[in-house]
Amino acid sequence: MDRPSPYDEIRLLGLRTVRGANFWSRRPVTRMDLAPGAYDDLSSADVEGVTTALVEALPGLWEHRCSIGERGGFVTRLRRGTYAPHIAEHVGLELQSMMGHDVGYGRARGGDRPGEYTVVFEHLHAAVGARAAARALEVVQRAFAGELERAAVDGIVAELGALAAEPDVPRPRRRVLCGITGGGDRAGVRARLEALGVPPEGMVELSPLELLNEGLPYGRSAVAVVLDAEPADVPERYRDPELARRLVAVVADAVPEDGIVVCPAKEWEVQDLARDAGCRVAVFSAADDVTARDARRAHAVAQVRGGRIVLELGGTTEDAGEIDGGAAPAAQVAAALAARALREAEMEADEPAGVGDGAAVER
Repeated sequence: MDRPSPYDEIRLLGLRTVRGANFWSRRPVTRMDLAPGAYDDLSSADVEGVTTALVEALPGLWEHRCSIGERGGFVTRLRRGTYAPHIAEHVGLELQSMMGHDVGYGRARGGDRPGEYTVVFEHLHAAVGARAAARALEVVQRAFAGELERAAVDGIVAELGALAAEPDVPRPRRRVLCGITGGGDRAGVRARLEALGVPPEGMVELSPLELLNEGLPYGRSAVAVVLDAEPADVPERYRDPELARRLVAVVADAVPEDGIVVCPAKEWEVQDLARDAGCRVAVFSAADDVTARDARRAHAVAQVRGGRIVLELGGTTEDAGEIDGGAAPAAQVAAALAARALREAEMEADEPAGVGDGAAVER
């Protein structure tokens, strides 16, 4: 049976490395976007010799447990029939393992458009990860074409080893006071925080698309603000409520354990993701409608009563000023709560965080 050429059909659409905490993992990952073309419907079980060729060229694939959860799990998936993007994920990991890097995390999921797939896997060295992805695609193409040999894989491993000897791009280490994300008035949050005395260089405003494509550009933030879980700038797939919440919650990964993440009221999944990251949650609303479910586990609450922002923390109530005609009301309330959280973080820290005194931000 004549089949379309895998070299023509299985195409690389994009390749990037993500250095900081990101949508997929707290670890650095390599991301490649693929379009398998006709091989979207042709699995490893449909093309004779694919499984044998892969296992002979990369015998370490026997150690990949995959979703089956036991040694040989991925080989079982190959024999039953799995597809090019999933195979590329495992090959990308195994090529790195063969040259001595201990990596294991990977995912292959539907991509930004129909017929496309996003493959991500862990790397220990950005250049190695990127090259492993490109060469993994080549290995998959050769396997489906019946042209994969162990010698070709040995050459790839030697190439990756040479790359590993070169200096790596370091992970982000900059420390900031506040990371701000969401699809709403992020600039309004930042402007209001600056008016409340937070140094402008201590804040980072992150669009959801930036979070998706680049991950966090800093290593630590004293506080994080999730303004909402409505990212309008990302591909349609990531506007799905579950994925959108996971995406905006990435900012919690840079907050130190027991630090504070400011979250919208009624966004309980976002709040839980922040808690899963080891953070305390402060809840805000631009109305007087924080629910008992919100307040029961919240470290602090901010809402609007009679046109004024009211903060509730530890059984005390503070007036944080009136809502004005500047930023969106939600941005104003979130900023007031974040400023309060920063003051608290400053008091708890061994060294002042610099809120309100113009101190330089540690980098």
